Amino acid sequence: MIDFNQYKAITFDCYGTLIDWETGILTAIKPLLINHNINLDDNEILEYFAEFESELEQGEYIQYREVLNRVVQKFGEKFAFTPTDIEINSLADSIQYWQPFADTVAALKLLQQRSQLVIISNVDDDLFAFSAKKLEVEFNQIITAQQVKSYKPSLNNFRQAIASINLPTEQILHVAASVYHDIIPAKSLGLSTVWVNRRYGQQGSGATIPSRGEPDLEVPDLKTLASGLSNSFS
Repeated sequence: MIDFNQYKAITFDCYGTLIDWETGILTAIKPLLINHNINLDDNEILEYFAEFESELEQGEYIQYREVLNRVVQKFGEKFAFTPTDIEINSLADSIQYWQPFADTVAALKLLQQRSQLVIISNVDDDLFAFSAKKLEVEFNQIITAQQVKSYKPSLNNFRQAIASINLPTEQILHVAASVYHDIIPAKSLGLSTVWVNRRYGQQGSGATIPSRGEPDLEVPDLKTLASGLSNSFS
């Protein structure tokens, strides 16, 4: 069991953990596919997204907006249609409308009373700015892929975050919904990890590459995590 008293900073993945990106992805991609007479179920759309996004993030660094633009183009290549310029930009443009999970804001406000809060996210600064307004807390630090010029699961993102936080790794707790992007690399660098299993009870791996890891703690949502941390201080 995790001893929450040892952590002075909690680092968070954002999209999929704090922000409901799967709903956001589907809201943008599903109508686009229907416009081109392509009918896929939600899990298929999310799994194609995971495949395309991961492939694009492994190459030479490009901004996340361009990653998402190319994801749309890859859907076109896969299903033999040519997206319009508006459609190509539609996925990245939709981020401004993506909403936090119902438990996110209250949990962050509670956790902020106990620890520094830090974001480590595969995103551009300007795109995260839209989400930051919805999260309603002031993060101590925000580390984006744009700043470090790489994408998780690259260890570079975590190493630069650890250096910036300037605390021993044993005093940092990383919280994320993606085993592939976050839990495995964070654990490899000695960070304690909490897997927020947002897809608990659902089929498939959703918008992330299926992976197996060993988090220090698994919770179904942030409310459960925040309650556990709060109780450890009572």
